[in-house]
Amino acid sequence: MSGVWVVAGLCALVGLWIIPGPGWRLYRIAPPPRTVREARWLGVTRDRDDPFANAAGYDLFAVCLRSGMPVAAAAEIVSHSAPDAMARTLRRASELLGLGADPAHAWEVPADAPASSVSLSAMARRSARAGSSPVRGLRELAETERAAAQDNAAAAAERAGVAISGPLGLCFLPAFVCLGIVPVVVGLAGKVLDGGLL
Repeated sequence: MSGVWVVAGLCALVGLWIIPGPGWRLYRIAPPPRTVREARWLGVTRDRDDPFANAAGYDLFAVCLRSGMPVAAAAEIVSHSAPDAMARTLRRASELLGLGADPAHAWEVPADAPASSVSLSAMARRSARAGSSPVRGLRELAETERAAAQDNAAAAAERAGVAISGPLGLCFLPAFVCLGIVPVVVGLAGKVLDGGLL
């Protein structure tokens, strides 16, 4: 019976030895937001596009155009509630279109613009070139943003499942060995040694 206590003591010492110290930093799948008003969707922060805010901006732009507003006025109105990158693109296009600039020039974006602004710019220029209403293109952009957000959320959930399996295995395997296998082996060893079989 004293062998069981020795094994249990050794397992406790090993467990205390491998416990992370207080200096270890715990990481999450998504870092906590810096402010309360910041987007919390899968770690989206101010330096990244929020796909749902972009989709809402596309939808609002489409609603304004469907109600009969000119493109310049609709872009100006949407720029007040759109995310920062999209708002800059809309504000610039609204000002240039109000001054009578060519739509191809008004909807140009810089090379380092986010994907949402590039997509909006390409769709608006294509629509202006064809002379058609951009409402349908805006609706498709909103659907694409939401579908991409759903795919990203599913991928993050799958990554979380894979990432959590390692620590779970690291915790449960020693516990299984200590509580399930070691007592059986010690009990059998005690019977074999006491019975004089060896």
